[in-house]
Amino acid sequence: MMLSIIEYKAACKKTIIFLEEAGFILNKDEKNRIQVVEYGLDNLELIGLQLVEYINTERCCAKELVLFRRQTCPEHRHPEINGKLGKEETFRCRRGIVYLYVEGIPTLNIHAKLPIGKEHTFTVFHEIVLKPGDQYTIMPNTRHWFQAGEDGAIISEFSTKSIDEKDIYTDKEIIADCNRIVEENI
Repeated sequence: MMLSIIEYKAACKKTIIFLEEAGFILNKDEKNRIQVVEYGLDNLELIGLQLVEYINTERCCAKELVLFRRQTCPEHRHPEINGKLGKEETFRCRRGIVYLYVEGIPTLNIHAKLPIGKEHTFTVFHEIVLKPGDQYTIMPNTRHWFQAGEDGAIISEFSTKSIDEKDIYTDKEIIADCNRIVEENI
């Protein structure tokens, strides 16, 4: 399944409102380039995210990641590509609460709610709670996933070059570059 144009436009509109309410100013071009990533799972409300990419060059990338209430970015890692280290990324929470999970000693009682039916696709549970102003750097090839709290969240991502379609997901049903399919059909 793929998002319909109506679902895509609704998610974009909601993203713009969410960012503007938090004081972010997007120009017309940025509003027209919002990506809605539903990973081919047809469950955007639970598994997916919305993003605005400001820049993505050979050396750096900057994005705003928007997650609505309890929306989850699934577990993945950024592998080595053609002999080059995978993406290193720093998440800085701007709004809401983000529950970030990385490799390490598992947290006993995590705050995230695993999406029903997808529990087996989450394997790392070392919890880092990010509140506005907090940040965390994820090193290349580190398995991680994250979820917004009850009020949704905005994360500024600063990273090395982003090649999202090369990410490796724990959930083998995921289509890594499905957001590009949606954009091409609009």
